[in-house]
Amino acid sequence: MKLLTIYLLLTVSPIMLLAQHTRLLVGTYTQSGKSEGIYVYDVDLGTGEATQVSSIASENPSFLALSADGKYVYAVNENGDGKGAVSAYAYDNQAGTLTFLNRQLTLGDHPCHVTTDREGTHVIVSNYSGGSISVFPVGPAGSLGGMVQQIHHEGSGPDLQRQQAPHVHSAFFNPDETQLFVQDLGTDKVNIYDFRPEEAARPLAAAPFIAGTPGGGPRHLTFSADGRFIYLVQEMAATVAVYQQRGDGWEAIQEEPINAADFAGADGAADIKLSPDGKFLYASNRGDANTLAIYGVDTASGKLTKVGNQSVLGRGPRNFTLSPDGKYLLVANQQTDEVVVFERDAASGLLTDTGNRITVGSPVCLVFSSY
Repeated sequence: MKLLTIYLLLTVSPIMLLAQHTRLLVGTYTQSGKSEGIYVYDVDLGTGEATQVSSIASENPSFLALSADGKYVYAVNENGDGKGAVSAYAYDNQAGTLTFLNRQLTLGDHPCHVTTDREGTHVIVSNYSGGSISVFPVGPAGSLGGMVQQIHHEGSGPDLQRQQAPHVHSAFFNPDETQLFVQDLGTDKVNIYDFRPEEAARPLAAAPFIAGTPGGGPRHLTFSADGRFIYLVQEMAATVAVYQQRGDGWEAIQEEPINAADFAGADGAADIKLSPDGKFLYASNRGDANTLAIYGVDTASGKLTKVGNQSVLGRGPRNFTLSPDGKYLLVANQQTDEVVVFERDAASGLLTDTGNRITVGSPVCLVFSSY
């Protein structure tokens, strides 16, 4: 019996240990001088504790994208004055280290979001001040080729201070990656593009758009797993708009406030995520609220029911993410220089502070990578 126990400890424990850990990549703003670039942490999925593994210097790598095979990381360099760029890194997930490959200018100021398709053919960057999306081919070793397409949006919105011009904030593929949905805060539109990676010169082709709430300011969205529903967070209105697919189009079926009913401060909604099981939706609000809204999701109708609001225990919840197993929700509080780790109740969707913190200057983007 003792020999069997020793054998199990020697053979099973290393596998269980690996299953209990994952990596977390953190993108930051560096202009404050409190951070140097991109940070990699080891996260214990049993306790929610994080330990720094490595970092690499980069200028304002505010948003990150991990390739589907986990071998490459792409980061925007959110700069103005013609210095907006996107950088490529080789990523050793086991060691938790990044190696710089190359950088390309996006030809648009303040790039604030980056994504890549599952096949790893293209990297697509959203330029906030430039009001455009920039498309780059990916080489066989993960490096970025020269830009092959740039699409400039046109138009404005009713808010004369913030919507005087297009402001592209993000781009997300639908689940089968046949289309790219591009959120434009300045024009209150979700612009849809057919994705044709085989077309080397023009991988994106224009399709109809979804109209957001006038003055709402579309920022980020997420899809239900089956692709039938879209959940759009609107920064300026601080609402979540729900759309259902009807034939080739999309119909607005619900719009829910992020804030509690008695909230009267400044808004600044930021990010939105579904739980891995699709039963709960979370949306962050900065401004004076500094909370996460929690909604239950009716997976049949797609509609939301408000569960409550959770303080993020800091200021400026720019981005948040859920651990791969859905046990934890981590919030990047940009203004208080730390990531707060919450434990999530899978049955109720509610969050509990674990007491764990990751101290890092101006955290903006959180991306998990399993190993």
